[in-house]
Amino acid sequence: MTLEFIGVGFGRTGTESLKNALEILGLGPCHHMYEVLSDSERYDHWLAVLEGRADPDWDMLLAGYRSSVDWPVAFYWRELATLFPDAKLILTVRKIDDWYASMEKTILKLMRDPDNNKMAKALADRVFGGAVEDRIDVIASYEAHNEAVSAHYGPERLLTYELGSGWAPLCRFLDCAVPEIPYPSANEAGNFLNRDEQLTASRIAQDEHS
Repeated sequence: MTLEFIGVGFGRTGTESLKNALEILGLGPCHHMYEVLSDSERYDHWLAVLEGRADPDWDMLLAGYRSSVDWPVAFYWRELATLFPDAKLILTVRKIDDWYASMEKTILKLMRDPDNNKMAKALADRVFGGAVEDRIDVIASYEAHNEAVSAHYGPERLLTYELGSGWAPLCRFLDCAVPEIPYPSANEAGNFLNRDEQLTASRIAQDEHS
């Protein structure tokens, strides 16, 4: 198991679109939170890792994947960048007001309702130190993360990719041809909660039949 490309950006910065883009470029399969939500074994282990009850078993969690984006993997960017020293890193970003507005409609709703979503609660505690009620605190965590990643790596290893930039910067960074199809657009805020519910229901059904 070797990751060649690691997305280190926060959720709601175009991570699913990047997943789809990497797979179009032949750089998949690409791990995303959706792979966690739909798989009971992977979900249970990630939850134990995030809650501090287990160390990550990277061979199990990332088996079969060539790339990864989104939480929970992105939280462990330091560990994974060290574990895979040849992997290229992609920091997805977007304008702060747009990012926060998208978070409010989606992930923060789950993080602020911890009784109904253990994974969201665990991520809120790990990524945001539990401070998910106040806009200032949430944005401070976002900015601190982006600054920390940018301070660690130069442009030869790290691409800072702003949402909406299309294929050109990504393909230059990866030294590959630009596809003849539009850059993917996925996971709009309006569909996020329904998708989360569907994947969660699928995982629960797996548990009931196991």
